[in-house]
Amino acid sequence: MSMAVGPFSLSNLAGEDVSFAADGPSLVCFVKEDCPTCREVMPVLAAFHAAFAPNMEFHVIGQTDSGNAQLDKTFAPPFSLLDDSTLKVSFAADIDTVPTLFVNGADGTPVHTLIGFVRSEWQALAQQLSAQLDSATPALDWDELPEWRPGCGSLSVDPLIADRLRAESENSPLRARRIEIGGADDEVEFMFDQGFSDGLPLVPPTPERVLRMLSGTQRDPQEVLAVMPPNMGEVTVEKVAINAVMAGCKPEYMPVINTVVQAICTDEYNIHGVMATTMGASPVIVVNGPIRERIGMNMKLGALGQGNRANATIGRAVRLLIRNVGGAEPGGTERSTLGNPMKFTMCFAEWEERNPWQPLHVERGYNPEDSVVTVFTMSSGPTLIVDQDSRSAAELAGTMGLCLESAFNPKAHYATDCLLVVVPEHIDTLLRDGYSKADLRARIQEVTARPIRDLVANDISGTGFKREMAASMTAEQLDKKLPKFKSEEDIHIVVAGSEAGKFSGAFHGWATGEIGSISVSRRIEEL
Repeated sequence: MSMAVGPFSLSNLAGEDVSFAADGPSLVCFVKEDCPTCREVMPVLAAFHAAFAPNMEFHVIGQTDSGNAQLDKTFAPPFSLLDDSTLKVSFAADIDTVPTLFVNGADGTPVHTLIGFVRSEWQALAQQLSAQLDSATPALDWDELPEWRPGCGSLSVDPLIADRLRAESENSPLRARRIEIGGADDEVEFMFDQGFSDGLPLVPPTPERVLRMLSGTQRDPQEVLAVMPPNMGEVTVEKVAINAVMAGCKPEYMPVINTVVQAICTDEYNIHGVMATTMGASPVIVVNGPIRERIGMNMKLGALGQGNRANATIGRAVRLLIRNVGGAEPGGTERSTLGNPMKFTMCFAEWEERNPWQPLHVERGYNPEDSVVTVFTMSSGPTLIVDQDSRSAAELAGTMGLCLESAFNPKAHYATDCLLVVVPEHIDTLLRDGYSKADLRARIQEVTARPIRDLVANDISGTGFKREMAASMTAEQLDKKLPKFKSEEDIHIVVAGSEAGKFSGAFHGWATGEIGSISVSRRIEEL
């Protein structure tokens, strides 16, 4: 059996470039340091080099840079090992096992290939080369060498590496490891068994689907967008595309998902804490700007529910990335006591055109024409705020305040933030009296303000100010009123929903500030 190794250029241990044209008599052998058989043949190669190198090109190629240095230190060979740590030459030569030795004839055509170490084969080759090249016989005591030693697997066929090398050789943007399954296996069931799923069926991420998904972004597939806790996995654009395929996304959703990934992997957002808390917090994604219409997001009837592909699958893709790349899996680092449905998905667009105030992204400092994602951390919701009777802004805002007071517990003041989703009919009521966002926030704080004495734990509820703390307070201190939220900035307001129905919604937050999670907004740059 004879195979071939083509032309290459590699550097030696001295950092010098060495080129091989494969156009004359030559011997090329592939080795790696941690292979016992490769170490066994190093003295044999040294003897071959002494006998044949004057009359033929002679190269020994190592598959790791550090391994080459170790082999050189241990054996001090008369040749300098060439560095193929990228494994491109090994892959091109189709090296399955090391050591593999190639011999080319005088015209450059392959004439011998030896794989592993079989003493009789290597001895026969030594005799043939000595005769053909009119060279000395290698100075070896063949009887001291083992009769046979199996080789080791080449690094270029390692499943974690081979797909990348194949993609590079084919000029493919894909580098992720390709998993082959049996012809009789069900792809969907296989993905369930591997733990890739959130509990719902996934779309198999075939190379064709992933490539199609990558067409929706201008970014390089191997660009690292973020490092995601808790496993500190590198989120490449390709990995986003894979999970977007599994979630059922369209390619045009990719810029949104890429940006959300960057937002949630900031220290401010603290995705590790969000997913690890027993409270059951989860990201809630709000999208603003022209991209809403471009990708067909829902901001109107049923905006927070099912039925819209973009809303549902963008949020789901983010959850799958958190699971499959970040490693946050229920029962592992994700410790939510009850969980919540938002852990499947929660993403929607703001109906800016129905918002009489500044839309969310403009309020946060962006231009109206910018497309922006904002990611909040919410522990429950959406809960309905039902008010079909209020005819004044003060009454309606009062209702909203009383409903928001239930977040966590009516006695839990200064404990969290909220995301208030105001529907169009309620907007009309607020506008009737000229209410601004600031007015709405102020009214919520006004109607929820309670004296501390009413917030002290008692026989009705053990939640609230500790009895011991209250016992040390003066009457004046106990009479001090605290609104529900520590700051009006903790009341986030957007507009969404259909024209009909006086049912706004609220998401209740998690721990806020540096001890918990801070909402993050990011402009989508790749549009």
